[in-house]
Amino acid sequence: MSEIRRILDQMDRAFAGDAWHGPPLKGLLDGLTAEDASKHPIQGAHSIWEIVHHITTWNTVVHEELSGASVHVTPEMDWPPVWEVTDVQWQRAVQNLVEARSRLRKAVERLRDDQLDEKPSKRTNNSRYVMLHGIVQHDVYHAGQIAFLRKAMRMSQQVHV
Repeated sequence: MSEIRRILDQMDRAFAGDAWHGPPLKGLLDGLTAEDASKHPIQGAHSIWEIVHHITTWNTVVHEELSGASVHVTPEMDWPPVWEVTDVQWQRAVQNLVEARSRLRKAVERLRDDQLDEKPSKRTNNSRYVMLHGIVQHDVYHAGQIAFLRKAMRMSQQVHV
């Protein structure tokens, strides 16, 4: 199996597949309402919705940088706010994440193993290899935060019952 295939396997497992660490990112979002996704059950922490926006941003940034595009990430891009809390907007946020991951995945499918050591980004000195493993690590890290936030919401609901 090529290294690209191995990276794609890890991307798929972390996002929507059979993840070794626990529920994949997409599975953690299933069944959430806009109201729950926008809650801040832990003071000072981002909401699940804000994290979804953030993950979408970085999947998009990595996709663009893989091809050598120059991306300047502003704080507003890094952590886009949630403007309107409706189920339609929440579903759109999840769909944007799914589409960003799909675009990134397709770009990775087009890569060859001999391109993994190249450093296409002007923003960092990272190779494609580091960028791709980094996006998997980034998604898993934030999936853990989402799992924790979901648990905090459940605990909060039990206390208020």
